[in-house]
Amino acid sequence: MGKKGKKYREARTQIDRETRYEPEEALGKVKELSNRSFDETVEVAFRLGVNPKHADQQVRGSVVLPHGTGKTVRVIVFAKGEKISEAEEAGADQVGSDELVAKVQEGWLDFDVAIATPDMMSSVGKLGKILGPRGMMPNPKSGTVTFEVAKAISDIKAGKVEYRTEKAGNVHVPIGKVSFEHNQLFENFQAILDALVKARPTAAKGQYMRNITVSSTMGPGVKINPGVGMKK
Repeated sequence: MGKKGKKYREARTQIDRETRYEPEEALGKVKELSNRSFDETVEVAFRLGVNPKHADQQVRGSVVLPHGTGKTVRVIVFAKGEKISEAEEAGADQVGSDELVAKVQEGWLDFDVAIATPDMMSSVGKLGKILGPRGMMPNPKSGTVTFEVAKAISDIKAGKVEYRTEKAGNVHVPIGKVSFEHNQLFENFQAILDALVKARPTAAKGQYMRNITVSSTMGPGVKINPGVGMKK
């Protein structure tokens, strides 16, 4: 890991590394310690007591954040027939069928989220090696494989985020920008916390919510009391 900059080190001294703060205080510190010239993204990282190697302990889903993420999301839709005009009217940034699949195969990736209607998945499946590693492959569990394309586009544009466990059982989710009001960040945090608690696999044993850390793009992590997830 490279040497941290002076601003980061200064901010780090203002956090007690041993303290697990309550969410409201932790989010306040993230806002207070942000000292960059751009509007940093605020991200929360959860370490869950699951083993993603087992299919029955994987945690994956999506949630619409009450106040969005503060980011303009570019959405493409793989569809055909009447669903093309539905997607265009709903605000999709680009819509197409096999020609759009071919465009992505050729290396075009100027988008953030891909949606596909079920009847397009035989073609979209060819993009697994391209979109899969980037976490952009349409998936029924995340609501991005659906015939309800207008609703899917609306949800994503409004602030829908996906969550899924990584190999070590971690989940990283953006919950807004430093410029957000404190209550907006807190309500977004609460929404993802509630979703993860609800998604707890029955096969998961022991403490489920192991660690929670919130940070801005270039700021230090602030630990949150994982007990907030036990209260649900």
